Amino acid sequence: MVYSQQNFSGVSLPILKLVNTYPNNPNRNLMFGGIRDRLFRFQKHSRKDILDPPHAGRTSARQTESSTDPPVQSKSSQPAVLKPSKTAQQDSSTLDKSLDHSQLHKEHSIHHPTPPRSFFSSSSLAVHPNVETAHSSSEEDLRMPNIKVFSGSSHPDLSTRICERLQLEVSKASLKKFSNKETNVEIGESVRGEDVYIIQSAAGEINDNLMELLIMINACKIASSCRVAAVIPAFPYARQDKKDKSRAPISAKLVANMLSVAGADHIITMDLHASQIQGFFDIPVDNLYAEPAILKYIKESIPNWQTSVIVSPDAGGAKRVTSIADRLNVDFALIHKERKRANEVEKMTLVGSVEGKVAILVDDMADTCGTICMAADKLVEAGAEKVYAFCVHGIFSGPALTRLNASKFEAVVVTNTIPQDENMKKCPKIQCIDISMILAEAIRRTHNGESVSYLFSHVPIC
Repeated sequence: MVYSQQNFSGVSLPILKLVNTYPNNPNRNLMFGGIRDRLFRFQKHSRKDILDPPHAGRTSARQTESSTDPPVQSKSSQPAVLKPSKTAQQDSSTLDKSLDHSQLHKEHSIHHPTPPRSFFSSSSLAVHPNVETAHSSSEEDLRMPNIKVFSGSSHPDLSTRICERLQLEVSKASLKKFSNKETNVEIGESVRGEDVYIIQSAAGEINDNLMELLIMINACKIASSCRVAAVIPAFPYARQDKKDKSRAPISAKLVANMLSVAGADHIITMDLHASQIQGFFDIPVDNLYAEPAILKYIKESIPNWQTSVIVSPDAGGAKRVTSIADRLNVDFALIHKERKRANEVEKMTLVGSVEGKVAILVDDMADTCGTICMAADKLVEAGAEKVYAFCVHGIFSGPALTRLNASKFEAVVVTNTIPQDENMKKCPKIQCIDISMILAEAIRRTHNGESVSYLFSHVPIC
């Protein structure tokens, strides 16, 4: 039986909502046992029809009750009684109703405890404004926990830029080495219940910086942080992603295991050497792309880019190059290279035409720069007017800067996933694109539980 508000006289609205919430629940009598009987007693006391109108083929409770009453005496045989006034009778009825109503609430609160919050509908929760307000605020706190951003020692300038865009301060941490070169990390503020983001790139002393990152992750994890995310703009050991010869290690997989064991809950990186590295992890990995920033730079800084040719220095970068060429609506070309050994190229073959056009080399990283310098010479021989190079990660190790200074490039454009201040002083051809806004927006969206797919094709404005 479903009770409606219109059929009741003086019955508490919260009780009606409790009864009507689960009309078909098999455990209804357990949650609200006895309340129906009390409502019948209330009906009998008030002598008003507060139940639903009787259905066809069924006798109402009022009719059932009257059928059991003794026969009414005739008027002549009735004893004389004193009838109270109508006003006094109404006052007495009202008083009895309020007493019975309060007793009904009292019995319900004692014998039938309130069901769990999950049983209530949103409308029934409206009768508990204080509880609802507290519950909403607690849900908001869980949905938007506090955030701490720590910086490793590999790239403090990038960490500062990211925090400025997030309108945060870099959290305090002491990073130093003992006399025997062991890494010592001390987290300088509480991270209990916080979302922690640790920014550390594969720059400088890569092994030391990787160990420092692992220690920082573990230190925050055992300090009761809510989540720990490692922001690694340039992923270490990314080129050792497959077993290309016998007895070769897959070091990228080892690094992934180390990060997971240290306690990382999330990885944010940029332009992995091979996208399959994401599969080395059992935790979420966001692989961001510098492509939107590169496209913006090409359109704003390279003259006659509408007639340019996008060139890949090897077959592995063909997918990256075709994506950029399609978005710029220009042609693309490919250079096939054969290596004698690591960092040494034996032969190059150009596939495509660059004659009389601006050639734009695009690669994910530039290490010793032997490949891109030989590619520049090949493009000039093929008739290219100007040659530019765009690389996401500018490692520039060994003789790289010397080769670039002697190369035929108009400019070599890299991002600041790795510090470039010293390299730009030594080589005027190096130009840098700031990608801190992409990483900052990725951190903000991850912290707020939003999608980051927007960043795959757009540069955030901040």
